[in-house]
Amino acid sequence: MTIQQEKLKLKAKLFRGLGDSTRLAILESLRNGEKSASEITKKVAQSQSNVSNHLACLLECGLVKNRRDGKNILYSLADKKIEEILEDGEKILSEVAKRIYSCVNYDEP
Repeated sequence: MTIQQEKLKLKAKLFRGLGDSTRLAILESLRNGEKSASEITKKVAQSQSNVSNHLACLLECGLVKNRRDGKNILYSLADKKIEEILEDGEKILSEVAKRIYSCVNYDEP
């Protein structure tokens, strides 16, 4: 496999991480600062176990980080670049929303 193919494979992996609506909702909820898992759960309106599984995935892949504050574990975006990706996504979506909306190839099951 060439270096270019490896880079594309890695980029696809990043976009798969962002490609789940629950993971994306979690990342969006962290744009305003760190939150506990229970705060994230309320914000994204998903079950605690579902949010915990997605947080573990995001943490393992380096998109979020956490820190302990007493008995609580607080989560935040791993770095400014993640927030920039989310902002850029909004900008792009505002320009192509109608085409994305009508696309049947990427509908959720």
